[in-house]
Amino acid sequence: MNIKIITAVLSLAFSGAAFAQEVEKSPLTFSGYAETYFQYDANNPDNNTRPGFIYSHNRNNEVSLNLGFVKANYDTENVRANLSLAVGSYMNANYSAEPGVLKNIYEANVGFKVGKNHNLWITAGILPSHIGYESAVGADCFTLTRSIMAENSPYFETGAKISYLSPSGQWELTGLYLNGWQRIQRVDGNTTPGFGHQIVYRPSAQFSLNSSSFIGNDKPDNVRQKRYFHDLYAAFEVTTKVKFLAGFDIGWEQEATQGDKYNKWYGASVMAQLMATEKLNFAIRGEYYQDKSGVIIASGTPNGFETYGVSVNADYKITPNLVWRTEIKNYSSKDAVFAKNTAETSDNSLSAITSLAIKF
Repeated sequence: MNIKIITAVLSLAFSGAAFAQEVEKSPLTFSGYAETYFQYDANNPDNNTRPGFIYSHNRNNEVSLNLGFVKANYDTENVRANLSLAVGSYMNANYSAEPGVLKNIYEANVGFKVGKNHNLWITAGILPSHIGYESAVGADCFTLTRSIMAENSPYFETGAKISYLSPSGQWELTGLYLNGWQRIQRVDGNTTPGFGHQIVYRPSAQFSLNSSSFIGNDKPDNVRQKRYFHDLYAAFEVTTKVKFLAGFDIGWEQEATQGDKYNKWYGASVMAQLMATEKLNFAIRGEYYQDKSGVIIASGTPNGFETYGVSVNADYKITPNLVWRTEIKNYSSKDAVFAKNTAETSDNSLSAITSLAIKF
């Protein structure tokens, strides 16, 4: 009798272990992210909104949700898919041009592997942008807020891409067919696609170099203005505790339809991160952005938009997946482009922000 009981218990134990192993191997997983923040701008604008060229953490003098999403991910050897629905001030600012429920789709794409012997994939849908080293997920970035460069280049894109990763993992090559410059739906009256590329070179685990581009028109066909844009950045890990990021963006857009003159804008930023302890990190960022013709940032001022920025950041990991962040940032502009709490404007903007970000 005892032997039968022992046999039954062992059988149940092995069955349970096998079931757990099967569950562990499930290709479908769920995750989420939420980032709340409070920010104070010394200019204290009347509408409680940060300058118009800021799209993340853009609410002032209030507790707000920057980004919160839930995500389903399906991943097998030959097929993968992502679906993520989101809310927050980031979504309100960046998806304002999208209709209906599309305003809340953070990511939705499907991909399949081409061939068995090569790491070659075709993916289509709403995708994270292939441009820039700062994402909308603040917890993945060196600093709490994004640089002006990141805020004014695409965070997301819609289209199809073909990507290849070399067997060594050193080279990653991507070609893209896109609906436009940070668009889910094309602009009404626009019948032309956009195109892009991305080349990532990783000669070692400590260094990577990225080149990304966009070519296309983001206006109706009758006022078509060709846009060319390139993003270049490098990431370098000096030690396990010290990291650097540096990037440069430059773009050109036709002054007029079928014209041979172009307006130019460009920006640069440098960041450094110091991991002081397992829980405490510090970061600093310096940046510059110029758009005198107002292609991306229309200031309406005599010298156009020309701004320097510097920020200092401190992060404390309360738990491995929960981080408390604080940042002090200052912008200095050539012209008075920052709204104040009256009808006046200022050429300077000093702000302080703190946030809680959690991944689950």
